[in-house]
Amino acid sequence: MAQAQDINPWSVTGGQAEDGTALAIDYDALSKKWNTSLIDQAVIERFEKLTGHKAHRWLRRGLFFSHRDFDKILDTYEKGEPFFLYTGRGPSTGSLHVGHTIPMSFTKWLQDCFDVPLVFMLTDDEKAIFKDKLTCDETLQYAMDNAKDIISLGFDQKKTFIYSDLKYLGGPFLMNAWEFSKTVTFNQVRGAFGFNESTNVGRLFFPSVQCVAAFATSYPEIWTDEPLEKRTKDIAKIRCLIPMGIDQDPYFRLVRDNAGKMKYPSPKPALIHSKFLAALSGPTGKMSASEPNSAIFMSDTAKQIKTKINKYAFSGGQVSIEEHKRLGGNPDIDVSYIYLTYFEEDDEKLQKIYDDYKAGRLLTGELKQMAIALLQEYVGEFQERRAKVTDEVLEQYMTPRKLEWRGNPNEPPPKIGAQAAGEKKLADRTKK
Repeated sequence: MAQAQDINPWSVTGGQAEDGTALAIDYDALSKKWNTSLIDQAVIERFEKLTGHKAHRWLRRGLFFSHRDFDKILDTYEKGEPFFLYTGRGPSTGSLHVGHTIPMSFTKWLQDCFDVPLVFMLTDDEKAIFKDKLTCDETLQYAMDNAKDIISLGFDQKKTFIYSDLKYLGGPFLMNAWEFSKTVTFNQVRGAFGFNESTNVGRLFFPSVQCVAAFATSYPEIWTDEPLEKRTKDIAKIRCLIPMGIDQDPYFRLVRDNAGKMKYPSPKPALIHSKFLAALSGPTGKMSASEPNSAIFMSDTAKQIKTKINKYAFSGGQVSIEEHKRLGGNPDIDVSYIYLTYFEEDDEKLQKIYDDYKAGRLLTGELKQMAIALLQEYVGEFQERRAKVTDEVLEQYMTPRKLEWRGNPNEPPPKIGAQAAGEKKLADRTKK
């Protein structure tokens, strides 16, 4: 019996054909269903022209494939107006896997290209609410462990604020969450997430927390040298760009529908969506922290990586070497090749691998060795950086403070909040 794919913030399942065959995730269909815009060559070329940076290989190859209002972020950057990045992680284990790092590494690249501040939300509250077997104490510890992993991806400390919901929420942030919750009806969250009368009230409220993380007013301290304890209209105008897996889109459809109803309305956040890094078992699902043999973890040894790929990585090859050489393989469903699309920088080399595998000139074992080498290098370099992240370094990233950034170097930096108000008063006195 055929089944449609099921994509939501908590699970990802590809569809099933009439004969029971598992189907790869259909991203074009998902984009049409959720009414997102596909990233086309015109968007990529405009990004390159404005920033002076070559598009990331994940953009060039369509691995980040969809967006909402990314063009408005480019408008904002072109004008020299401020905006910030926001992304997050729900900590349910002590170590990230490779799939987790894809949107994070892309966020780091965007931070470098645009030179803008980033807020990184660790939703330890969400994981304790949505996973019955986890307690707040456990998820808080996972959050601290995950934060060290996140720092190891290379985010600039001067313009990055990482926070745990369980430790940080209060003041303007919580005020935003409660105010936002008054704009959201039960029918809206039921439609977005499938909640019902048996859903615990924590799950009903949490979307308000995740949504208002996209409001600049939730972090007044990062914007000015003078400590602020309240929200302001000027700060509310600052745009937000959220890189994420497309499964998280339902949250931000909700905030985009209601952002204008706040006391200090904020622009709708812009979104840029990634595809999922395929599980070792095949392209019908994504890596899962709860299924160790589906994922390569950032704590895995070189030997474990080799064993997992050789033993578990789904192959697009034929049943025998002779058949493979005669008929060729299918790189589109081969997990080792899919991993190469993420980690092989050279476009021409990647194309040759694709052609050779499809023609049968490249064997499955040889393709796996290529994937093993790239992943061992990626994870090994990460582990070297991770060993240097101390508790003191962690504290630097997680301390609320004024962040430092330049934005578009071709435009004068904008004045925000108290600084702008002070200059206006001076100008008014000068006129008199």
